[in-house]
Order: sequence, then C-alpha cells, then structure tokens
Amino acid sequence: MGYCDYWKTSSDADKYYHDNEWGVPLHDDRKHFEFLTLESMQCGLSWKTIINKREIFKKCFADYDYDKVAKFTYKDIDRIMNTGGMIKAVRKIKAIIHNAQCFNKIRDEFGTFSDYIWKFSDRKTILYDGHDTGSIPASNALSETVSKDLKKRGFKFVGAVTIYSYLQSVGIINDHDKDCPRYDYINSNFPTVHKRRHGEK
Repeated sequence: MGYCDYWKTSSDADKYYHDNEWGVPLHDDRKHFEFLTLESMQCGLSWKTIINKREIFKKCFADYDYDKVAKFTYKDIDRIMNTGGMIKAVRKIKAIIHNAQCFNKIRDEFGTFSDYIWKFSDRKTILYDGHDTGSIPASNALSETVSKDLKKRGFKFVGAVTIYSYLQSVGIINDHDKDCPRYDYINSNFPTVHKRRHGEK
C-alpha cells in the first residue's frame, strides 16, 4: 500500500486538499502562514480533526493575515476560545499569534517567508530515495534543521515532526506515491532534486 492510498478513503475535504494543495510548491506567504498554522494546531491531534475545522481556523485567524494576527490581543484570544467548534487550546492560540510576529521578523530579514524557507532546499522540491513507494518517515535531518532554526527565531509548536509535515504540505518535499498523478504533476512542472535519506526517524 502506498502513502497516497490513505487519501483514497478519507473525507471529501481531505481528498480536495490532497488533489489540489498538498505537495504543490508554495511561494505565497499567506498560504505559508496558513499551512504552518494548520500543522502547529495539529500537534497531538488527528489530521481529520484539523481539516474538518479548517474554515473555523480561517475565521479565527483573520483569513491568515499574519499582519493582523501579529497584533491580536487578549480580547482576540477570548474571541477565538469562544468560537463554536474551535479547538480550546489556549497555548496553541497564543503560539500562533506569537508565530505571526516571528513570521514578520523573517519577512523583514529575507523579504518574504517563502524566500527564507525555500533556501533550505536550494529552491527545489526534494525527492528522497524510497519515499515514492510509501516509506515515509515522521521526521528527517532537513526537518530537524528547519525546526531548530525556527525555534531559534522564537517560533513555537514547530518540532521536527510538525515541520516535516509542513515541508511536505508546501512542496519542499514531494512525498506523493510514484503511482499518484500528483507525483508526476509536481515533477513535471517544478524544479526537483533527488536526495538520499538522511537522519530519518
């Protein structure tokens, strides 16, 4: 069974995410902030829970306008905590607001968050040996490196496992199965590089 077989039995929202967003190289900062937020919110939860609450997160976090989120106050935290269907995790909510502030500091330094994050892969999508057969790790050396750098810059809820999932989602790592149409689509339309497995856990 390949990795992408999981998506075949998932919800319509999950399938849409897989077929239209997951793994496509992303260069829009607002979407980067959204995907980083979704992965951070998932810590300790199932992806099904996150994808089902995606519209709630969008509403709570100002449609992922990082400038607005960076200026959220305790009133906003109370508003978010009292939003119907929202995950009642105040530490995560505070972390997202804090991460928006850190996100903007990276934009100040590098011009865009996209320019910052893509430098870790030399602006190419990575194809790791064996991943196209469904042998996918929870983290690897790259996600460890990115995680450490983000933490150094003040980000929270950005452990190596969370960041590995984030790197998959924004197309820095292509972990679609070789039999999945999205695998060829990404490889045919974007710069890629093959690499050996390294530091996988």
